[in-house]
Amino acid sequence: MSTATFTPPAIVELAASDLNAHGGVFCPNPKAGMDLWNSHPRVFLDVAKSGEAACPYCATVYRLRAGESAGRRH
Repeated sequence: MSTATFTPPAIVELAASDLNAHGGVFCPNPKAGMDLWNSHPRVFLDVAKSGEAACPYCATVYRLRAGESAGRRH
């Protein structure tokens, strides 16, 4: 019988300068230590909206560092 182990999702803390012009990032992302060749399809995550976003494929959480603000981006 095998026992399941829980692995919490990775959390990647971002500076506001890490966000693109739309206030987001793409996952997979090199900042998360992911190699693009063996990862899931690329998805856009809107971090500016709430200060963090989780990837629907790998559950990696991208969040702004404490004190960082996405500000108003155009």
